[in-house]
Amino acid sequence: MEVWTSARCAEFRVAGATHAWWHRDRFLTGLAWDNLAAGALLRPDGPPASVLMLGLAGGTALRILRHLLPDARFTAVEIDPAIIQLARDHMALDGIGAEIIVGDAYEWAATSRRRFDVVIDDCYLTGEEDVFRPQTRAGWGVDLLADRLRPGGLLLTNLITGSGHRRMQSRTRAAFKRRFESVRSVTTPASMNETLVGGDAVRSGGALDAWTDAFSAAQDRDYWERIEVRKLR
Repeated sequence: MEVWTSARCAEFRVAGATHAWWHRDRFLTGLAWDNLAAGALLRPDGPPASVLMLGLAGGTALRILRHLLPDARFTAVEIDPAIIQLARDHMALDGIGAEIIVGDAYEWAATSRRRFDVVIDDCYLTGEEDVFRPQTRAGWGVDLLADRLRPGGLLLTNLITGSGHRRMQSRTRAAFKRRFESVRSVTTPASMNETLVGGDAVRSGGALDAWTDAFSAAQDRDYWERIEVRKLR
């Protein structure tokens, strides 16, 4: 992993792609983290009071959510202690105020009895040429993580949509449709990612409009307004 820094921002890059991003004054990127943050706000019962993040990396998505949800409780599981330290050094990770657990995210979820309003699965490993999902098969873990939801909760999964990832995307979509009554896809125009959002009910993209003015930077507001939410089931 490469660490790129300037006076105002920092990036972690893996296999040529941005793996985490931090900016002193802004929050959004037009990329996958925007999708994750937006998806977490689609609960019919209102904004989540508790969020579980599996695959923390630099904390980019949680930083957006902390800005929007100052009183929410965040728990994050990250397997790599080195990236946690780098995020503390370069991305103000401690300012997010999350409980951080070092360990295998799926093993932790399988043994924990804690439940959350939103569970975000953003676990990726790094190969020689690309990142990849660590599951043994596409859609694996959907039932496991759904069991960590409180009533009315949402499960979010970040999926890459480009070449070499379409089989994983298709099969994970199918697993979400089997498990949940409602499934939506959250995307942004510049990103090769989609966030699947599953639950008993998932709000439409119009629910995001109320959050636009929470961002003071014009570019953040522009990115937020470009987020698209489509119903899959």
